[in-house]
Amino acid sequence: MHNDGKVVPINKARATPSPLARLPVVLLQVRDKAAQQLQQGLQELFDNADDTLFEMADKARSTVDHHIFFEAMRDLRLKRKNFERVFMERLFAAFAGLGDTGRGELQLVPVVSYDAAPGSSHDALEKAVALEAMLGRVRHRDGLALSQLTARLSAVLGNALDERENPLGPALLCEFFLQAGRSLGVEIRVKLIMLKLFEKYVLSDADQLYGEANQLLVATGVLPELKTVPSRRVGGRAARERSREDALPSADQPLDENGQQAFAALQALLKPVRGSVAPTLEASAEPQPIATRDLLRLLSHLQQYVPTPDAEDDFDLCNQLEQLLTRVSVKSGKSRVVEEADEDVINLIALLFEFILNDPTVPDAFKALIARLQIPMLKVAVLDKSLFSHAGHPARRLLNEIAAMAMGCNLCDDYPRDPLYLRIEQVVQRLLNEFVEDPAIFAQLLAEFSAFAADECRRSELLEQHTRDAEEGRVRTEEARQRVAEVLNRRLLGKVLPLAVVQFLQQAWSQVLLLASLKHGEESVQWQSALRTMDELIWSVGLQEDTEAGRRLLEHLPGLLKALRDGLTSAAFDPFSTREFFVRLQAIHVQPADGVDELIEVREPLVFSERPPDPALDLAPNDPDLLKVHQLRVGAWVMFQQDGVVTQRCKLAAIMAPANAYVFVSRTGLKVLEKSVGQLALAFKQGALQVLDDSPLFERALAAVVSKLRQLNHGK
Repeated sequence: MHNDGKVVPINKARATPSPLARLPVVLLQVRDKAAQQLQQGLQELFDNADDTLFEMADKARSTVDHHIFFEAMRDLRLKRKNFERVFMERLFAAFAGLGDTGRGELQLVPVVSYDAAPGSSHDALEKAVALEAMLGRVRHRDGLALSQLTARLSAVLGNALDERENPLGPALLCEFFLQAGRSLGVEIRVKLIMLKLFEKYVLSDADQLYGEANQLLVATGVLPELKTVPSRRVGGRAARERSREDALPSADQPLDENGQQAFAALQALLKPVRGSVAPTLEASAEPQPIATRDLLRLLSHLQQYVPTPDAEDDFDLCNQLEQLLTRVSVKSGKSRVVEEADEDVINLIALLFEFILNDPTVPDAFKALIARLQIPMLKVAVLDKSLFSHAGHPARRLLNEIAAMAMGCNLCDDYPRDPLYLRIEQVVQRLLNEFVEDPAIFAQLLAEFSAFAADECRRSELLEQHTRDAEEGRVRTEEARQRVAEVLNRRLLGKVLPLAVVQFLQQAWSQVLLLASLKHGEESVQWQSALRTMDELIWSVGLQEDTEAGRRLLEHLPGLLKALRDGLTSAAFDPFSTREFFVRLQAIHVQPADGVDELIEVREPLVFSERPPDPALDLAPNDPDLLKVHQLRVGAWVMFQQDGVVTQRCKLAAIMAPANAYVFVSRTGLKVLEKSVGQLALAFKQGALQVLDDSPLFERALAAVVSKLRQLNHGK
């Protein structure tokens, strides 16, 4: 049995596990509680692994190391879900094994071995040493709690359990981790980093893991006489969360108070939509406006009942407010209405959110989150009218930054686990829970979210640059291939040469030329030398013995053969793979060519890669969709659709000459698409491609609302 770590079977099971075997209920509770905590630890591990590898790549002194860490980041992101799944499957399987009725003395349970086997690699030895040190630290810190848990599990099972068989023991947890990580194609340095992170974010909370498991067992009367192990230290996940909260910056930023004039201009436009917020009863007397303070209290009441993003019912703010006003009016016996200025604010915010929730730049899942901000934004607008005139207003900037970060998200069914989604959800929930009447919370949340966004953007920019560098390298290689093909075709087409020589030049020497072009350039000595050697080879196989040059060929052969071998060595060719060619070449030189090797006339040009014809060739230069493509700028966000469904949101990262290939990357900076000019023009024609407006969302919404209100006023 292959394992990522060195694994030793303890003993073979004496019976096949029965499918009818069941664990006691209390062990199922222990398993589920532990699984929940371990899942949280793994999620925290992967979130921080991305940051750690990013820092390592950023600090790397060599291009090779830089590439290694970036590729590791990519591998972890792609395989994270499967990694977590395999880990949990191993955990559940280990618990299921505890319930086997025919288990014998010991089960076939793999444990980590720290003794390097003869012939094991240095990497394996290094990993074993790291594991041994890590497990030693866990046993030293939490050995007593682990022993108590093992004793209690043994008591429940009615059979002595070895500590190595405890599914929550550090050895088996490490084994689950190594097994889950088999699919990761990472080198030893990355594996050691992952092990350190596993210790930090999973095993560091082992005291909590064992403590809660012991408490569950004690509560059901399992060995209550064992003395409870106190918490070894203040630390772990809870401490990390507290430290992050304590590190939040202070955000007591005064708001601009000069927005009344601008709001007054907006009020003039809002006259056609007034009267929409009123109690649904007949007024028995003159309506009595409620004070702004009372309105804020009503809104704070409604704020507690904002539905979750996955709720099916739409939350109509105006309708909800009307119902509250109706109840207040009935209770007081007076018709209570909202003051004119406050009603204008309500209508304006409602119109702004109507635009926002219909805007295609924001993915639907994030629209559901942003929709929950309607009441907090309304409250801050009631308190401070500068929200509509001051572009630097914290609430306005917060909404803009959330929308900007969300624009590039391609969310699937697993979006609730997306770090950005979780962070925005946290911001929204804090506003709903904490914002009463002090708008300073917007400045605080803005500072926190901006720091998060800046870190995400910096990481994606570096990955994007890595993608551009890789694409530029690919393009350079493709250009060099085309140049090599041109050089070979110019010398070979129309000539009658031995088949072996033609094959050698097209298959082997083409690689020598390619390497010389890429490493040294076509003005270099290496390139000129490779061309000269090729020309001499072609000259040598076309000579006749009875000519003066043919009789002098033997004098030139040693130098030619040496040049050929040196060139092949520079391109890292295996000498054994070309031995047959040199044997045949020798025969060609000493005997008539037609008597040794088949002669062929080279008629077909050598083509390394053939690009499909670009649909742009069939379009007129002034085609409107073709012009749209040419207007695309690097950094623009686009959205590809099929049958009205968004298939990909991506950013144009580079336009690669000479083929004018448009390279698109995801939010994380990884390449997702490559399109030609014609393909993009065709996508525009079919309505499958849309350029997303990356200007600030609030500003766009306000401009659209003002335009709509002006049309309403002109229509009167």
